[in-house]
Amino acid sequence: MAPWPRRRRSGAPVYDQAYGDRSLEQCRQDMVMGRWEGARDLLAEHPRDDWDRRAHRIRLLADAAASRRTVDVWYAADPTDPDAAVLRAETEVMRTFAAARSGAMPANDSLDQVAGLCLRAADLAPEDPYPYVSLVTLARLYDRGDPNMGHWWKELRARDPFHREAHHQALRYLSPRWHGSNGEANNFAWDVAAYAPPGSPLAVLPQVARAEQYRHQTEAEGRTAIGLAYHWSGDRARWDLRHALDTWIARRTVAYAQDVADLNHLAHGLVHAGMEDRAAGVFALLDNRATRIPWSYSGDAESLFVRWRDKAQDAPPVKPRTSGA
Repeated sequence: MAPWPRRRRSGAPVYDQAYGDRSLEQCRQDMVMGRWEGARDLLAEHPRDDWDRRAHRIRLLADAAASRRTVDVWYAADPTDPDAAVLRAETEVMRTFAAARSGAMPANDSLDQVAGLCLRAADLAPEDPYPYVSLVTLARLYDRGDPNMGHWWKELRARDPFHREAHHQALRYLSPRWHGSNGEANNFAWDVAAYAPPGSPLAVLPQVARAEQYRHQTEAEGRTAIGLAYHWSGDRARWDLRHALDTWIARRTVAYAQDVADLNHLAHGLVHAGMEDRAAGVFALLDNRATRIPWSYSGDAESLFVRWRDKAQDAPPVKPRTSGA
């Protein structure tokens, strides 16, 4: 493998929810304006088994549609269109979370109605894992979790066993904020990373779990909480980082739709573990594209990204290991 690219970047980082997917961004704007035809064409244009990019597009389109009735108009115009059904179901999940954040926690009967939309979408798109991603997401809002969670997870993995978005949603379900604990979330993340195929961004899931644990604990106890002294730089943290570098980055042959988010988690973990030399290549892959999370968990997101980006760029270059390849 060739050495890391060493393109130096300076100035403010770039924030882009679509992660460079210009067609997606245009369709998001159309959804806000009440036009759904672009979303219909976008979801139909790429291979039906490209579940990774499809998931990214559905989530971002649903986010744009949640405060409008555009997707409802599309679904009413063609209720048998699987893409319309899948997008409407995810949009209803997002609307339900928005209501919950405003303090209007939905009753289980309301949640069951949204789950019914997801199951109808699953019937219309039987090979598509995304309706089950919506169900796994929705399950967080049930008082004690949904008893169907195990079945939904099984159905999802039968369609795509290493679905990136699904595993991130399951991790949230298992976090102490919802229906699990730090131990359950960490064990899940470690197991997923251990069994993920070479080149999969799921290798970074332990860093996501570690960042969420840090946020949860600092919000509850402050940044001087007991146990946080070696949260980022302990032996297990550094082992997880090396594992992600060796099994994901060193064997990365394709770009996943949400790599920008995952690379930011990896860069964040590396610099906080004192591994700036290894972070330089990750920042090079990012090419100055930043996300607010997880940088915002430690302070001002933009200034922290810039500070560590510049510090990592000054570190000696390191060629990534290839695990014997």
